[in-house]
Amino acid sequence: MNANNIIPVIMCGGSGTRLWPLSRAQFPKQFLPLVNDTSMLQDTLARLPSQHQSPIFICNEDHRFLVAEQVKQMNNTKTTILLEPKGRNTAPAVALAALNALTDNEDALLLVLAADHVIKETEKFHQAVDVATVAAVQGKLVTFGIVPTHAETGYGYIQKGNRQASQQYCQPVNDIYQVAKFVEKPSIEAAQGYLDSGDYLWNSGMFLFKASRYLEELEKFRPDILSACRASMAKVEIDLDFTRPDRESFLQCADESIDYAVMEKTEDAIVVPLDAGWSDVGSYSALWEVCQQDAQHNVIKGDVIAHDTSNSYIHSQNKLIATLGVDNLVVIDTPDAVLIANKDKVQNVKEIVNELKAQQRSESTIHREVYRPWGKYDSVDKGERFQVKRITVNPGAKLSVQMHHHRAEHWIIVSGTAKITLDDKTFMLSENQSTYIPIGVVHALENPGKLPLEMIEVQSGSYLGEDDIVRFEDKYGRVK
Repeated sequence: MNANNIIPVIMCGGSGTRLWPLSRAQFPKQFLPLVNDTSMLQDTLARLPSQHQSPIFICNEDHRFLVAEQVKQMNNTKTTILLEPKGRNTAPAVALAALNALTDNEDALLLVLAADHVIKETEKFHQAVDVATVAAVQGKLVTFGIVPTHAETGYGYIQKGNRQASQQYCQPVNDIYQVAKFVEKPSIEAAQGYLDSGDYLWNSGMFLFKASRYLEELEKFRPDILSACRASMAKVEIDLDFTRPDRESFLQCADESIDYAVMEKTEDAIVVPLDAGWSDVGSYSALWEVCQQDAQHNVIKGDVIAHDTSNSYIHSQNKLIATLGVDNLVVIDTPDAVLIANKDKVQNVKEIVNELKAQQRSESTIHREVYRPWGKYDSVDKGERFQVKRITVNPGAKLSVQMHHHRAEHWIIVSGTAKITLDDKTFMLSENQSTYIPIGVVHALENPGKLPLEMIEVQSGSYLGEDDIVRFEDKYGRVK
């Protein structure tokens, strides 16, 4: 058994609320190009050794097309995308992946990774995986502990136990230790003590183990979780590129992490230290640390003029930002929201998101520009009884055959060619042409061309919510 048996399991969940307004529930940080020109998910794929097997992705229903599209952009043609019926934490999610992997490979090793971590030194990461692989082959359950750089209260910790003989595994590119114990997020005083002792590592949430060994230990300590996952995978459905475990069975799972369910209880927990420029990018201060800074220690993204400005993260998506005489700020501009915060307070951004949710404001979950499997739309303007959208339909894509109970629509073609269906009538429209869809008319829109279709949609009616869509046919499997 070697690295060729390793199947990366990429956990694509999470809402990244501490990076609002860039990251929102419907388009969270793992799908954003925050550090490089590619998204964090794509960065995670790019750092995988080439000899590994095709990854298993675990995500929810809302993000399935984002995962599929971003993986496709990486020329990864063979993918398994497991759709969690509902988030139940990492222990059940990885159990689904393990059961899936064992159907084709009884010797499968699972390398469990988050889609939204930064690891700057890829070679050191590969070396740590090599060490962990030999331990995992021998039946150990390996976690990667991050060598701490400061007293951090936002992470859990792992206390190193007895050092393992390096010759038992391979050449000592990394030390290997038994896990003495897992520690919850500490106070600042306790964190400083952990740092000073040299006996503690940050808990990264990354793992490597045999799929079969993980299931053995899960059955020993949490048989209820394993039983529910087995029942869910026994009634799995394949939907386009997606694998859907049975929802009713999966909902019987407890909400529990791998740490609680297995790693804190097993006698075979091993930790491999990792010192490779890791970050979970859990806040704007962490993002500022991992991005390239200028001479004044600023991170500048977009259209920004910064005078007498230092130690700041400034990101413009929509308009010019000018700063003068400021220090230690985070300034974020998006088309529908602006955030200005002291960099030392950005851990509390989630409180703003909670207030937005309490007010039932859409800015907590969606951006003004919303991505769909067929393309995207930008909500340009909105009033009490009207809404204007700029719609982009990808070549060859088609919106669902649908109707609305409460709104009529005008479509104006800006560029490209549109194939329109209104009830039993089908016709083509091109640049500067338009059509009207009355309330209750069954309609569809398709781009038959080889260039993107750009159009303006003007909605009018008593209710303009996205849930006023009755779908009859859909090539993306969205008909309920």
